[in-house]
Amino acid sequence: MTPEEKAVTNFNGTFVRPAKFYVSGFSNVPHVKYYYVFLCFAYIITVLGNSFLLSIIYLVKTLHTPKYMIVFNLAFTDLCASTAFIPKVLDTLVFDRRYIVYEACLSHMFFVVVFGSIQSWTLVTMAYDRFVAICFPLRYHSIVTKPVTAAMLLLVWAFFVGLAAFLVGSIDRLSFCRSLVVKSIYCDHAPVYLLACNDTSFNNILAYVTFVLILCIPLVLIALTYVCISVALSRIATGKERLKAFKTCTSHLILVAIFFLPVVGTNVAAVTTYIHPNARIINSSLTHIVPALLNPIIYSLKTEDIQDTVSK
Repeated sequence: MTPEEKAVTNFNGTFVRPAKFYVSGFSNVPHVKYYYVFLCFAYIITVLGNSFLLSIIYLVKTLHTPKYMIVFNLAFTDLCASTAFIPKVLDTLVFDRRYIVYEACLSHMFFVVVFGSIQSWTLVTMAYDRFVAICFPLRYHSIVTKPVTAAMLLLVWAFFVGLAAFLVGSIDRLSFCRSLVVKSIYCDHAPVYLLACNDTSFNNILAYVTFVLILCIPLVLIALTYVCISVALSRIATGKERLKAFKTCTSHLILVAIFFLPVVGTNVAAVTTYIHPNARIINSSLTHIVPALLNPIIYSLKTEDIQDTVSK
């Protein structure tokens, strides 16, 4: 019996909604078990690293500043993103539980989109913090305050929870009367809505809008802040002072590169050329795993405040 036949459909008016989807996972990948071991290892390190960073910031009073409010938010989002993604993927692939209930599929999609988008815009908030610190150093403490930072972060959470709900809710208007096999390792948005047999043009537009909001606009804003930072640094008299100011941005630049380059590269490759489904799945999954894994390590090793706190 095929996956489509097993996932019995429910009729609701003119729409056909499946009881379950079938997550296909990888196809003919040798030694794929090593990838599953990597996922387990990555999740353990992610939980330990981000929990450690959250504990340090929470317990040490001197780190209760706007800058570390943003770092705390990133660590918390990384922890949630990995928890929403990795355990379910391992349950699906390792224990071969590839059938996922329709509602559970949409819920999983919602949390992956929410935490991914908040990770992206938290990096924008960090860029804003560095921009004000370097370009307006004398006014930094009056511009970047705790209430302002909290308001910015809450706005990001509220907006993207609403956007993710709307994005996932748009799946509910679709009718699934053909294949129910999701060609991914989780309920990814595009592989799910492309299974529909009625008009998906609205979902396609919404996918592009979401891509622009989550990846393109943040990347442009971050690039603009660093252009302004570069101009401000060029006006500093000595090279030593210039280097010292730039060193405060290195952790953030590494985080931006780790988060944006793989996902932008994967999407550009998917649009411009053929990319094998297994390659797309691995690249897509790594964009959800690697940033959350490396962020706490980078902040622990590259940030003097964290280093001094740990050494004390």
